This record gives sequence, structure tokens and C-alpha cells, in this order.
Amino acid sequence: MNETNSYITRLVEVTKRYEGPRSATAALSNISFAASSGETVLFLGPSGSGKTTLLTLMAGFQRPTSGQVYLFGKQIREFSIRELQSIRAFRIGFIFQAFFLIDSLTVLQNVMMVRRFAGADRTGARQSSLEYLRRFKVDHLAGSFPSKISQGEKQRVAIARALVNGAELIIADEPTGSLASKQGLEIIEFLKQSSHEENRCVIITSHDERIISYADRVYHLSDGKLTDRH
Repeated sequence: MNETNSYITRLVEVTKRYEGPRSATAALSNISFAASSGETVLFLGPSGSGKTTLLTLMAGFQRPTSGQVYLFGKQIREFSIRELQSIRAFRIGFIFQAFFLIDSLTVLQNVMMVRRFAGADRTGARQSSLEYLRRFKVDHLAGSFPSKISQGEKQRVAIARALVNGAELIIADEPTGSLASKQGLEIIEFLKQSSHEENRCVIITSHDERIISYADRVYHLSDGKLTDRH
């Protein structure tokens, strides 16, 4: 296996510029990094540092201005739109600060929807969804609607939804941003545990320095540049 194929995600000298009316703004400048299965990698930086742009490039929602982005051993530009859609549905789990739960569905239905989309029958989808809700200690809320549960409970449901399909890559954008201190650290602990025990690659962006100790590697982003790593 060559070096590129050994990584879940890899960026090589990636720059992303946005064209303005008078000039171009560089959201990311010459970013290179790679991450493998079983790793939890944290990108730490303030708002506007390029964290979300980094994640959208990694998942193929945007193309870089220059450089190469690899996903599961293949350059993203070589995937068709349909292939990328399939990868996002089956091989990547997304966790967002805003949760993006569907208010008209129960907690269980929000998680089951992902399994059903992946082709699981109703019984199998229900069983696996309940197992993940139980794992994150929110199975007692299976029949509740998102509007009736707390912020921390919503994030646990969102994580169950991201993991239930067995995704190899978990992308978490500011997963502790809407949570109290203890809740946020519990969420990061869940993600790290999943990375190590289930051999997933977990990529987290955050401004929260409290979670540094939970990551296997930490990169600092400032004005679109990686300033250091530890």
C-alpha cells in the first residue's frame, strides 16, 4: 500500500481563495496534513481561521484553488458527484454545532433515518439505532422530539446518528460550542473512544482549548495557516 492509500484523509499544499469584487481572500494557505484510522485530530483556532473551510474541502463540498485533497486514497476531483454523495452517506459521519436534528421526527426516527437511507430494513435500523442511543445514554428519549430535550442530549443524539452507519471518517465542526463545560468534554471523550475502539478517523475543529488533551494530534490554525502542531 502506498503512502497516500494508507490515509483516510490527506491534504497536500492546499490553498483555498475566495474571489471578491476587488481582490481574492485566502481562507487556507498551503495546508498539508494527513490522518489515518484510529486517530483523533484536532484543529484549534478562532472564528474565521479557516476551520470550516478545511472540513468542507476534506468532504468534497468545495474544491481547492490549488493543491490536492485525497479521501480514502483517491483524489477527490477524481470522484463523480454521485460517488461523493455515496461516500458522504455511507463512509463519513458529520457532527455540527447546530445539531441539525429534524424537529418533526422523534429522537429514534432521526437516527433510524440514516440507517434506512443506507438500505437497512426497518427492524435492523431500529435495533442498531437504539443500540447507539443506549451507548450515549439517551435511549430513554427515543420517543421524544428534539424540541423537548436539552442541548447536551441533542448533541448525543447527533453523535449516535453520525456513528450508526459505521462511518470510517467522523467530521465534527465545533461539537462542544453549544454545550456546558462538562457536557462538552463528555462528547469529546465519546468521540475519542470511538476512534480508538472502532478504528475510526475523527477530525475535530474547535476554539475550545480544554479539549487539547483528548486529541492524538493538535494543529493550530491562524488566518488560514497551520502555525504549529503538537
